[in-house]
Amino acid sequence: MTDQIRVEDGETPLDYGFFSFASKTEMLEKSKEFWNPDKTTFWSESGVPLVIDRREDYFIYDVTGKRLIDVHLNGGTYNLGHRNPEMVQAITVAMQHFDIGNHHFPSLARTALAEALIATAPRNLSKVVYASGGGEAIDIAIKTARHATQKRRILSIVKAYHGHTGLAVGTGDDRFSKLFLSDQPEDFPHVPFNDLQAMEDVLKGRDIAAVIMETIPATYGFPLPDPGYLEAVKRLCEKYDALYIADEVQTGLMRTGELWGITKHGIEPDILVTGKGISGGMYPIAAVLVSERAAGWLDEDGFGHISTFGGAELGCIAALKALEICNRPETRSMVHYISDFIGRGLRDIQATYPDWFVGIRQNGVVMGLEFAHPQGAKAVMKRLYENGVWAIFSTLDPRVLQYKPGILLKPEVAEELLDRTEVGIARAREDVLGAGRKAWR
Repeated sequence: MTDQIRVEDGETPLDYGFFSFASKTEMLEKSKEFWNPDKTTFWSESGVPLVIDRREDYFIYDVTGKRLIDVHLNGGTYNLGHRNPEMVQAITVAMQHFDIGNHHFPSLARTALAEALIATAPRNLSKVVYASGGGEAIDIAIKTARHATQKRRILSIVKAYHGHTGLAVGTGDDRFSKLFLSDQPEDFPHVPFNDLQAMEDVLKGRDIAAVIMETIPATYGFPLPDPGYLEAVKRLCEKYDALYIADEVQTGLMRTGELWGITKHGIEPDILVTGKGISGGMYPIAAVLVSERAAGWLDEDGFGHISTFGGAELGCIAALKALEICNRPETRSMVHYISDFIGRGLRDIQATYPDWFVGIRQNGVVMGLEFAHPQGAKAVMKRLYENGVWAIFSTLDPRVLQYKPGILLKPEVAEELLDRTEVGIARAREDVLGAGRKAWR
């Protein structure tokens, strides 16, 4: 296997015209000084001193020239690859006529995208509300459910993650909510995933406005729902008069082999949230699709939620193109091919290292790889980075590596990805189970 990676020296001058740094080392120091000291330090100390420069297709390049196959995709933002040529062209053409637009007035681009989204959605969904990102979209979904039911409480799962904004952060793990004094169990109760009895015990109080769930919880490491679990949750919502909010930010847009992961379960959610990949990786946009029952505030007071950049018109053009690409029959076929090819390859690797690589959670190209150590995925992440693959450990379960191939991944890149993945997994195994065992205790 020919390696296209050169050694990082961190001392080459970086000049981009708009700004410049004397070296990568200087840039990282200034990142700690002016941006985010903890996060900058964390990645360097984790053996991932990545500063992304050039990016194209499913490749990202460090400023030193180090090439990585991207199977993190920024949570699915680069579902279609980095700077997908069709996306670049769509935005370039759109800029000749459109800009962000004015959030108060009826809009050509917003109306066109809303119509296209509803045409692809579960049939009970009928209106679209726009946001600038996934967290804001979750906030809108929660406010919408509270208005429709006139109830306050929102039920989610333990180890959930739905964003960091004001309401969204309360639905997630207390790793994030406690930091900002946003842990409010009276308003945001949590129950274990795949535990229907715990779900019903909370719902039967009939004071829950909505249950919010990712179809496959991403930050928790993609644990798969038990057969019939999501369907039963939907029935419980109907029984106890709660709405079902499907968070499809990471599982939507063909990643499971269907445009929306929830439709594989035959569920029509009351509210569906999309973000990340709907941007095509080119312009921030997110959207909330709502049923007629939930949409009442749009008739009562359409100024109830105002977002200057929500549904920005350039973002709508990007989303229209991303939605069209995802809906192509050849894209669906490609997802099934990649899912099968990568899945079989990973199972072969697992068979070689069964004491270390202990599980594969897969639905389409949504994949979580389980390792036999509480911090195992961190070790694998580091070794994969060294060997030219970028994947990230699951924040709320670091045994599990989030491994998310793009939906347009070329066969030759998929083959290279598996080769590099096997090398990284083998080296991490030796680090943790072999000579380096003491370092990982």
